[in-house]
Amino acid sequence: MFGLAAPLKLPRKLRLAVIGTVGHIGDVLAPLPKLPEVELVAVAESNPDGLKIVAGRPVLRNAKQYSDYRKMLDEMKPDVVAICNDNGARAAAVLECAERKLPMMAEKPLAIDRKEYEKVKRAIERSGQPIQLILPMRYEPHYKALKEIVASGTIGEVGQISSQKSYKAGNRAAWFKDPATYGSTILWIGIHMFDLMRWCSAREFTEAFSYQGQVGAGAGIGRMENTTTTILRMDNGGTASLHMDYYRTEAAATHGDDRVRIAGSKGVVEYMAATGVTLLEQGKKPLVVNPLPEAGQIFVDFLGWAFAGQPCSMPLTDIWRVNEITLAAHESAVAHKAIRI
Repeated sequence: MFGLAAPLKLPRKLRLAVIGTVGHIGDVLAPLPKLPEVELVAVAESNPDGLKIVAGRPVLRNAKQYSDYRKMLDEMKPDVVAICNDNGARAAAVLECAERKLPMMAEKPLAIDRKEYEKVKRAIERSGQPIQLILPMRYEPHYKALKEIVASGTIGEVGQISSQKSYKAGNRAAWFKDPATYGSTILWIGIHMFDLMRWCSAREFTEAFSYQGQVGAGAGIGRMENTTTTILRMDNGGTASLHMDYYRTEAAATHGDDRVRIAGSKGVVEYMAATGVTLLEQGKKPLVVNPLPEAGQIFVDFLGWAFAGQPCSMPLTDIWRVNEITLAAHESAVAHKAIRI
């Protein structure tokens, strides 16, 4: 059922520039030692928290450093850009790269409000250049297994999906604590699960209703919401839900506790770290699915598509759709009403 990924062979040397150092910057940096054709030539960072990250990672520290990413793009003329700045500043950086017709991998969401998102969408479409969102959970073995099991027809028609993200709150960097730079918890981490639920189930979402709030929070998270719930209607009349929190205890073995359960007319498949991927089919005993597919690397996948003619695993239609689902879920929480997607 599960095949091995083809090795990446790039046709030429690529110059990589990085804007910002927050979020999933590790998904960009980790593969570089095994990508000799990719040279990290420059990093733009001015935030004090981000400068500490630059100082702590040799691959960033040894690149040419800028405080202004526009100057970096003009002087260094990179072949590809990774955008890992805060949520509020992301749309402007994406617009600058799109105007320069640069392939880019960007943190998510593309924007924290609908007007900025529409500007970004038009600019990317005009540029004609490849773009991918940093949604690395798609590349984890257990979620790849969920997708393949659903696609096989084993659980029948999907009628319900439920999911969870629970994280440790910790003491967050300053950009998390202000809605102008963070947006919301639904925008920042909800987008991961909206993408996974849609991708694994092959179902579309047509409407969202959300609540969000901050209850019993410590000083370390500022104005971040630490509790959210979103309900979604699926295109076949089914339902989906996502609940998220920042209540995971510091003593827990892992930073996060992510779960996905997909129920269909013939069975249920679900993943949680404690039990792995489990499959319940009508008339059969429960099964722990093993072996799982090979893990992928999102930055390697993007480079293979953008520069080496490999298939694209995240087409523009997916990028637009997951941003629009996430914006609708966020807007619902703000407006206290259901939002059509």
